[in-house]
Amino acid sequence: MEAGQTSDDVIANLTFNADGLVPAIAQQHDTGEVLMLAWMDAEALRRTLATRKATYWSRSRGEYWVKGETSGHHQAVVSVAVDCDGDTVLLQVDQTGPACHTGTRTCFTGREIA
Repeated sequence: MEAGQTSDDVIANLTFNADGLVPAIAQQHDTGEVLMLAWMDAEALRRTLATRKATYWSRSRGEYWVKGETSGHHQAVVSVAVDCDGDTVLLQVDQTGPACHTGTRTCFTGREIA
């Protein structure tokens, strides 16, 4: 953040899609491994910043979800950044257990196409 900016200022300047969402990439903070992509609205980002627990918006369920709330595979947020266009969020996290709901370490494990 620039000097004098608050997290609310940053959130207000994000470019959300027509559904009020931005993509949020979760990356393992110490290895750089890309774990998953999910969606956040302004409130999910506020909750994430306040609790340091990755909180997303579930498009299929139409509700907020804290990563690991039911699975135990938590994402402790180390840092949060916004990309140069202000339309994507990067969460540097400390992942406990698999990140993917299928049980793999990442949502990309074993899914290479090229």
